[in-house]
Amino acid sequence: MRKIYYLSTCGTCKRILAEMPEIESFELQEIKKNPVTAEQLQEMYDKVGSYEKLFNKRAQLYKSEGLKDKNLQEEDFKKLILEQYTFLSRPVMFIDDTIYVGNSKKVVEAAIEQLKNK
Repeated sequence: MRKIYYLSTCGTCKRILAEMPEIESFELQEIKKNPVTAEQLQEMYDKVGSYEKLFNKRAQLYKSEGLKDKNLQEEDFKKLILEQYTFLSRPVMFIDDTIYVGNSKKVVEAAIEQLKNK
């Protein structure tokens, strides 16, 4: 499976999509227009092993709602991601059996490298 969950208004997501080789081979899901379902989130969780790792702690809502001062547990992270698209760390890229979460240089380079080595 090749799929990318992204936000079209995110400049970083746009840049990463433009850098991805073979982008036409991916199913793209814009998470604001087509929110992540519980089943899709579970699939991500199964690969990553943590909802916290899928959670975007840089989201403005995270700070403005005082969530950074709360002791959030795995179920809290799951609930928040399902309620508000902005809490999903982006992009989330499935490339065959591997998942890449976030936009760090290391993550993006690893995803691109995997595509080049196929």
